[in-house]
Amino acid sequence: MIDVDHQISTVRRRLGTRMLETGEARVLTIGQTYDASVQDVWDALTNPERIPRWFLPVSGDLREGGHYRLEGNAGGTIGSCDAPTSFTASWEFGGQVSWIEVSLAAEPTGTRLELVHIAHVDDDTWERFGPGAVGVGWDMALSGLAEHLATGEAADPAEAERWTGSAEGRRFVELSSERWRQASVEFGTDEAAAHGAAERTTAFYTGAEEPEGQG
Repeated sequence: MIDVDHQISTVRRRLGTRMLETGEARVLTIGQTYDASVQDVWDALTNPERIPRWFLPVSGDLREGGHYRLEGNAGGTIGSCDAPTSFTASWEFGGQVSWIEVSLAAEPTGTRLELVHIAHVDDDTWERFGPGAVGVGWDMALSGLAEHLATGEAADPAEAERWTGSAEGRRFVELSSERWRQASVEFGTDEAAAHGAAERTTAFYTGAEEPEGQG
């Protein structure tokens, strides 16, 4: 079972911006250190037989230049791959294209995973939902990876769905959304605006409202 407080507290989150050829993009960075080797974490991230054990079923050609598709979620093209330390890919969802950069580094306590998500998000959508619209989803993914690396077991989709709708699952969303609110304020967002965005994001993930344009 997920230790919600421990999982939320061990993840690091920050926000930034990056200038692309298509204009300024918002940058969300999330990271966690796992008690596992770089090779093991890399295999969990890139082996099509292991990815469904903690994330989603995947299809496609998982190599540099290849196309991938996560069942019921995003797809895209793998831009670069430097095994076993980093890869980049486009993240295409809901008719929009963003990009992810994933890197691994050995640390004394295990392996540090850092995921950077770069996206053009219009001001209205950002003000309405803030970083949590994407960030809470990545928190859930890192949590699933942590559980898999710790136990070696595959997630049971039915059990995962049950947990998501449980009191503990809702608390996970609330705490994740709160941490992204804090990251938003640290980035310079007005406190009241960040609070409102976090409340709307929490409502979405608990089934009350759907954010637009941030798959």
